This record gives sequence, C-alpha cells and structure tokens, in this order.
Amino acid sequence: MLRVALLPALGGLGGCASLYFPPPPHAPLLTQQGEVYGSLSTNQQTNFALQGAYAATNHLAVAGTFSSLHHNKKNNTENFDFGEASLGYFTRLPDRRVLEVYAGMGLGTTRRIERDQERVTERVLDGTLSKYFVQVNYARKKTNTLHLFRRDFPLTYGAALRLSYVSLNDFRIAGQLRPGENNVFFEPITFTRVQLSGPFYLQLMSGQCLGFRRNEFLRAANSVFQVGIIFNLNERTLDNWEP
Repeated sequence: MLRVALLPALGGLGGCASLYFPPPPHAPLLTQQGEVYGSLSTNQQTNFALQGAYAATNHLAVAGTFSSLHHNKKNNTENFDFGEASLGYFTRLPDRRVLEVYAGMGLGTTRRIERDQERVTERVLDGTLSKYFVQVNYARKKTNTLHLFRRDFPLTYGAALRLSYVSLNDFRIAGQLRPGENNVFFEPITFTRVQLSGPFYLQLMSGQCLGFRRNEFLRAANSVFQVGIIFNLNERTLDNWEP
C-alpha cells in the first residue's frame, strides 16, 4: 500500500508552476459523537497542513484545514496560505468500514515571484483564491497489522475523492489587474495510517490533482502528498463496532 501511494507523488515532482497548491483532503474517519480528530502534516515542498474535526452527533461532523507554503528558491518565491471549513455526514459500516461525505468552502491568498537566471528582473503574480468542494471518504479501520521491531502496528487504509471549484480573484501581474481564472479539480487520494500508540497514528497520503480546464495560471500542476502525525480521541473501539 505504501508503494502504491508513493507513485502519484513521484510523478508530480516535475510539474509546471501553478498558483494553486491543493491542501490535503481531510480524512478524520469519525465513528461516534464526541470524537476529536487532529492532524499535522507536510510534504517535500514544505507545504504544512493543520487539520481538525469534531463529531457533533453520531452522524454529523464539522472539520477545518489550514494549509501554508512559503518556499524561496533561486528562480522563484512561492507564498500560499489557505483555509477550509466543511460540514459532513459519517456512518459506520459492517466489517470495520467508515463512510464520510463532506461539503465545504475555502479562502486564501497566493503569491509567486519569478526571476530570471541572473536574478536581475522579476515578475510578481498574486491574487486571492476561493473554493467550493464536496468530498467522499471510504476506509477500513485496523484490519491489517504491520510487524516491525518485534511489535504489531495496526493499519488503516482507504481513499478520498474530492471535487472542487476554485476561482483566482483580484489577480495581478506586476501590480496590473488581470482577468481571473477558474477551474474544476478532481483529486483521487489514497492513504495509509499506522497506529503508533494509543490515539496517535502516522499517516501517508498521496494522490493527484486533475484539472478540467487548460488555464495558464490556475491549473493542476501540483500533486497531493503528505506525511503527518494524527490523533483520534474518543474513537469507537473495534469490539463495539456494530452500526
């Protein structure tokens, strides 16, 4: 499962520049009222993501994500800050499976400074981003075990499918207002979660961001790849799983 998850990320490392860096889809896999989920993750581009979710009832949840990327390289500087909030429905299925459906929106800012090889001239592109999305998560909790260092580590694995409508607003190049762009993105994601101890898990999430429109600045040029630590408090025990 880990090898399969890595393939899309490796394929996206050489992608073209875009003003949109997709925050990782949240996958809290909630099981009962009062459960709390939190996650802190990053990737090879130092794109950090802080996520949280709370099960308000036995089926309704609220979730939020804050994603930030500040990357300074020789030929360009990238600054991206984005927040999301969503409402969701979750349910337990037989055989330790979880189904979640979320709908939400997001707002953020993006800025890119491009330089020539001699760093003599530069071009500044910046704007604001707005987003609406729907997402479906499906997973099977703790069905396999990873045996390592004479210990057994339970595994959870699953998939997330997200469809997003993103708009680039108040778009400027070198201070001059330009027409904005919009795009529809489809993000198929897989994830593997290893229980380290108690409520703490190590998670690997990987997938692609596919765009339906051929834009110049708002396009699907960055894959989704995150490694992080998560926790689930008040998670339903597997011996009391019946839906």
